[in-house]
Amino acid sequence: MTRKNPPSPELIERFAAIVGASHALRSPDDQAPYLTEWRRLYHGRTPLVLRPGSIDEVAKILSLASESDTSIVPQGGNTGLVGGQVPDESGAEILVSLARLDRIREVDAEGYTLTAEAGVTLAGVQAAADEADRLFPLSLASEGSCTIGGNISTNAGGTGVLAYGNTRDLVLGLEVVLASGEIWNGLRRLRKDNTGYDLKNLFIGAEGTLGIVTAAVLKLHPKPVGREVAIAAVESPADAVALFDRVKAAAGGAVVAFELIGRRGLEFVLAHAPGNRDPMATPHPWYVLVEIASGQSREEARTLLEAALGEAIEAGLATDAVVAESLDQAAAFWRLRHMISEVQLHEGGSVKHDIAVPIAAIPAFVEEATRAVETLIPGARTVPFGHLGDGNLHFNVSQPVGADKAAYLARWEEINAVVHAIVRDHGGSISAEHGIGRLKRDLVASVRDPVELSMMRQVKRMLDPKGILNPGRVLIHPDD
Repeated sequence: MTRKNPPSPELIERFAAIVGASHALRSPDDQAPYLTEWRRLYHGRTPLVLRPGSIDEVAKILSLASESDTSIVPQGGNTGLVGGQVPDESGAEILVSLARLDRIREVDAEGYTLTAEAGVTLAGVQAAADEADRLFPLSLASEGSCTIGGNISTNAGGTGVLAYGNTRDLVLGLEVVLASGEIWNGLRRLRKDNTGYDLKNLFIGAEGTLGIVTAAVLKLHPKPVGREVAIAAVESPADAVALFDRVKAAAGGAVVAFELIGRRGLEFVLAHAPGNRDPMATPHPWYVLVEIASGQSREEARTLLEAALGEAIEAGLATDAVVAESLDQAAAFWRLRHMISEVQLHEGGSVKHDIAVPIAAIPAFVEEATRAVETLIPGARTVPFGHLGDGNLHFNVSQPVGADKAAYLARWEEINAVVHAIVRDHGGSISAEHGIGRLKRDLVASVRDPVELSMMRQVKRMLDPKGILNPGRVLIHPDD
């Protein structure tokens, strides 16, 4: 239930006193970095940005918010893509940034765990694990700025899901401040614990609507001894799926990533991101990026990868392949993949879809969705890419060349409806890894079973009875 009456001046002073004047941001210039999401679809207003420096301060903020019926929007690194982390336009919501909660509390190398506060960047968690000769495998294009609290709150996926799972699979325990201001200390390091309900999973992927995650115990993994990366050219998504099956059969659990890249997406990167090169001498309609890791040696990883790709070329599943000859070249291959989302900004309006379908359905989905979009808007340019190995594609649609951007983006919901109908036909999901936020909130009821939706609303009502936590995100408040 989004409240449109801003907090009174007296109440604002009470909130500000919790964190101190220097961490209670009021001026438009100081607030600006917190109020616009990365894709610039949402521009919010707030009377106050609070930057608590301790768990106790977060608890005091929520206790006062509960007492005063004030809406709170939690924010991590502000890299979310569905508008869940910025306040709305009413000016009634107070934003709470977790950026100052940035300590690595503990690294237990022997137990393969790391305890980090919510404001630690993903890159910071990765570095702390690396220093202990361990691996934290979550990897995203925004890892230098996104925070672990945000990753947990959105159940981020990334490029390592195939081998290591989503963020949910990498969390052992949580510390959470509830809407009442109570602190739940669930920072358990146990791999096995069947004592009642697994409450942490309520908060993972809840996007700050049930509580504010302030710290987490994360699972670490052994560092691979050798990693090899290659790009292979294929004629179609169907060939890419067949190639994935062959690579998995040859390398099994050693396959860390298997990413689909269309030619149009690659051309966007080459046109708008200086310093990148076409990986092959001649263009191809589709590519896959493959990464294989070995716990034994780089030679083993390379042997597995070269053998699988060689067999695929002989079988006609791939037309060409290039294995990276150095770490720099491997990074360059990955940069081609990671830049696709960013460079679409230079091609005008882009309507995004973060979908998942069964892997076997990917070729049919790409064909049907492309045809439907091009029929709806002649000249629209589809840019499918993403995590083929786990069924998650980013099916983005760039405006026709020379079209009016505003007029094109005004058809966002129309394009969504066409694409999501095909997703549903294939038993898929309209949100694979980016979350719901504000962007997809009104679609939830159309894709969730009524009983499931009722249970979600009951959980929200129980943990946040006043609807103060990130109101209007994920679900419409149960009492609306």
